[in-house]
Amino acid sequence: MYKFNRNSQITFSDFNQPFGMKMNANNRWIKKADMIPWDKIEEKYAELFPSKTGMPAKPLRMALGSLLIQKQYGYSDEELVEQLRENPYYQYFIGMPGYEDKYPFVPSLLVEFRKRLSEEILCEVNEIIISSAMPEKDDSDDDDNNSNDSNSSSDNKEADISDEKETENSNSGTLILDATCAPQNIEYPQDINLLNECREKLEKLIDKICYDFNYYTPRMYRENARKDYLSLAKCKKRPAKRIRKAVKQQLQYVRRDLKYVDEFLALEDVKLTEKQSELLDVIRKVYAQQKYMFDNKTHSVENRIVSISQPFIRPIVRGKAKSPVEFGAKLDLSVDENGMARVEKLSFDAYNESEVLKTAVENYKQRTGHYPERVLVDQIYRNRTNLNFCKENGIRLSGKKLGRPKQSETDKKTEYKDNTDRIEVERKFSLAKRKFGLGLLYTKLKNTTEASILLSVIAMNIDRLAAMFVRLIRIFLLYLTNLKLWGY
Repeated sequence: MYKFNRNSQITFSDFNQPFGMKMNANNRWIKKADMIPWDKIEEKYAELFPSKTGMPAKPLRMALGSLLIQKQYGYSDEELVEQLRENPYYQYFIGMPGYEDKYPFVPSLLVEFRKRLSEEILCEVNEIIISSAMPEKDDSDDDDNNSNDSNSSSDNKEADISDEKETENSNSGTLILDATCAPQNIEYPQDINLLNECREKLEKLIDKICYDFNYYTPRMYRENARKDYLSLAKCKKRPAKRIRKAVKQQLQYVRRDLKYVDEFLALEDVKLTEKQSELLDVIRKVYAQQKYMFDNKTHSVENRIVSISQPFIRPIVRGKAKSPVEFGAKLDLSVDENGMARVEKLSFDAYNESEVLKTAVENYKQRTGHYPERVLVDQIYRNRTNLNFCKENGIRLSGKKLGRPKQSETDKKTEYKDNTDRIEVERKFSLAKRKFGLGLLYTKLKNTTEASILLSVIAMNIDRLAAMFVRLIRIFLLYLTNLKLWGY
């Protein structure tokens, strides 16, 4: 159940301040709150609650505002609730009617907020915030000019009409596109560690089954298995033969434990819970993958699981000097000419980012009504399909052209300008990872991880819009002071 009230969004003058407290109306959180169209976003959020019965949910402004504050400073869930209780500017940002020295909600409710805000909803929220803050182009001047040309000759009319059609169909603007990985906070995956974790979880599962259904616990040789694991884990130098021997031992222990579990499940009275069944399925997949890699003497397998608790995470090969392989979600980020960032694709599976270019360009046209004049991308995007697509639509794709290089000064200047402008998307990656929590994600579920990534992009866009607004105010005040100095 959700109670939607258009008049519930307060202004700064309506915020109830205790006696003796004087808040600054120019505070950044007050400016950010005034820039966000809470009513439009709340209409989308209210559609998630079709039922008219039950306990009312927390308002959208409280849910989204709390998560944006958390992304700005990297608070934990418990610390965020403490900050909301202590800071009156935070309380105004999340839509509370006045300052109250109490917790607005329990920390565990933040997980429910992330679950409700799905990927589609957060993408719509990002578009609503950007469209409401960025001014639209006014075509009234063009209409006036067209009406004034009614007295011209027929030949001039046809020429003007053809020119107008060409200008309407002409491309304008810039789209920058690149891919990155949002690493997850997991232990670095090693075969021996994954198998040891599978063995320990299977042993706990067998103990639980025997305790609940009153069966004798079978012999699992857990002390010997632990000793065999530590003999390699504590070893500083790990030769390939020793690693292979330890992996074989752990595979045998896991195979024996899985056999015990299958024997218990064959009984009529033994039934697993949903959570236990999911865990058992993950362990079976890990065992099958490790057995395949051991038998074929390889280190790669399709859809490789690198975490037992988060089986949706996949290794993403990036080829960077610091970390050639990262473990997390892969995303394509686009930046327009106004510096606004959007997530074009988000996936936990490794994919070829060149496939995203057409979708990103079509999304740009849907937003603006025309294709971009140029698309600044990395070399991997310049395949035959994308080159033909850009050529058909009159889009200039950055990068080196195919064939023999031409000695032209204009081409060199254009290439240099494209390379310098493309750095903007790298700045966005650096800013999102350093300041808005994209550098290391601490969420545990797949949907909450997707929400955390999109919230980082939204918080980064809001921060940029607030900075642009403050810059415009300073320019306007400087202009007024100059007028006063000149006597106007």
